[in-house]
Amino acid sequence: MLRVGLTGGIGCGKSTVAAMMRDAGCCVIEADPLAHRLTEPGTPAHAEIVKEFGRDVLLPDGHVDRKKLGPIVFADPAKLQRLNQIVHPCVIEEQERLLAEFAKERPDGVAVVEAALLIEAGYHKRLDRLVVVWCRPEQQRERLRARGMSDADIEKRIAAQMPLDAKRRLADDEIDSSATLEETRRQVEALVKRFKEIAVRK
Repeated sequence: MLRVGLTGGIGCGKSTVAAMMRDAGCCVIEADPLAHRLTEPGTPAHAEIVKEFGRDVLLPDGHVDRKKLGPIVFADPAKLQRLNQIVHPCVIEEQERLLAEFAKERPDGVAVVEAALLIEAGYHKRLDRLVVVWCRPEQQRERLRARGMSDADIEKRIAAQMPLDAKRRLADDEIDSSATLEETRRQVEALVKRFKEIAVRK
């Protein structure tokens, strides 16, 4: 099985590319939904988040309110690091479990782990290839504004991630999402075809 990491800057189109890779026959594991599930009430990570950040970051039903927690951690690098120390280990453990399951089911398949902080967490070192999705900086900001984010929030979120140029220098493969969706899909399909050939040879 070929283990592929998929990352990029916020607003660069990672989720779109992940969906295209799934459509092309890859097994895709998305870190964000895993993190949500692994921080639900009753989990060890949830208890740690409450201990660290207080009950003010919870919704009335006890779930973590990301709209409250986000501004707190993105305004303070030390708090963001602490949150990542709580969440990343359990997400990585679950990713490894899912990858092992997939390897049994399809030993010649392509598994993709999509995560914003894949490199920052050091997880890319456990994978066979790293794909970085990128677009022009002005496009990135336009897309984030279209999501309703303020310019100040956009700059905090971008600053909290490794610079896109640094991510691209570590990439084995890149997807340029600056053009049309059709052009992005063409790049993804060509890349997945190559990955499938590599997976069969492994």
